[in-house]
Formats: sequence, structure tokens, C-alpha cells
Amino acid sequence: MIRVITVEREYGSQGAEFAHHLAHYLQWKLVDQCLIDEIAVKAGITKKLAESCDERLDPWYYRVGKAFWHGSIERLPATADPDIFDAERMVEFVRDYLQQQVKTGHCVIVGRGATSALLTTPGVFHVFVHASMKRKMEWFAKNFPQHAKEAEQEILATDKRRAAYVRRFYNREWTDYRLYHLMLNSCMGFEAMVKATVDAAGLTAPIPQHAEL
Repeated sequence: MIRVITVEREYGSQGAEFAHHLAHYLQWKLVDQCLIDEIAVKAGITKKLAESCDERLDPWYYRVGKAFWHGSIERLPATADPDIFDAERMVEFVRDYLQQQVKTGHCVIVGRGATSALLTTPGVFHVFVHASMKRKMEWFAKNFPQHAKEAEQEILATDKRRAAYVRRFYNREWTDYRLYHLMLNSCMGFEAMVKATVDAAGLTAPIPQHAEL
């Protein structure tokens, strides 16, 4: 029985919006922004700091400096210093948070390497959302008109960053089709995407509580 669905997405493909529609249809919890909010509270840090480490690597000069103090990259400690909050520390919190969501079930998780983190976990269905560059650039221009000229550059940079994040912390290739049960082109539209996912995962829509038996 599928109890959790992960949604990885190309930037601009509207994968996050699809996840919202899917969660609403299934009446499941949407794990996206709430993950940042809850981790910030648990870690005792600002929301801004948590966001700055979300699906990101620490800057190269920070990693080099950290490696220098520990002697080498290979000698870095397995667990980050609890007094320092950085990308590695964020990933520890994310992994713990994802495991909690799996125990609870009935949730749709957006990004954060959740597919790779939960790849062998029973009851988890993995989806990847993509789109043509043209559609992604149109989405970007509509949402960020003041930066429309940098649309393609921003889209490519964001996807590169997400791929590097998954490669660094999970040693997997983010776009590897073998990681996913279903890959969707968002040109289908949200309704068709939700139906395809629900059918492929073997799920059914919940019966409204006010429905007559």
C-alpha cells in the first residue's frame, strides 16, 4: 500500500504546484514549506537560515576550509558539529524529518532528495516532473518578469544545484529515470497528472466525510 509520494521536479516545471494538487486530491499532507518551518523550530535557528541551506551545498570555500581544519575531505566527521548549522546539518534534519513523515504516512513530499533518501523504503512512490525549456521559461517570465532575460540561466543553474545536492548527499543522479516509478511532462496539465499518478500508485480518492454510506 502506497502511503507516501515523493515529487522531484525540474525548476519551472510546476512540479511543486502539481504536488499541491495531488495532496489536495488525496487529502494528504503536503511536505514542502512546512519542512523548512518545522526544522527551523527544531534546530533553534531562523527560518531564513534554514531556507539558505535548503537543497543546497555549502560554498566551495566553506567546504575547503572545513576540510582544512579536519585534515582532509576523507577525515571529515560523519556527524556535523551540532553548534554549527550548515548544509550538512540541514540534511541530517531533513533525513530525520522524512523518516517521521514515512511513519505517519499519507503525505506528498516535494524535493529535498526525498526520492533518494527513501528509495528502498516500502510504501513510497516516486515521481519526477519535467517540462520543455520553452514552457519553463514562460513560467519563469510570468512569475519573475523583472528577471525574464535571465530565465534560461536561472533554470539551468537551479537544476544543476539540485542535481549536485542529490549527488553529494545521496550519491545518485537526480535525473536517473531508474529512481522513479513515474515521470510526467507537465504539459499534460495538473488534472491528467494527478489521475496518472493516482492510477499508477494504485490509489483511490478519499470518500468525503459527509458522504452518505
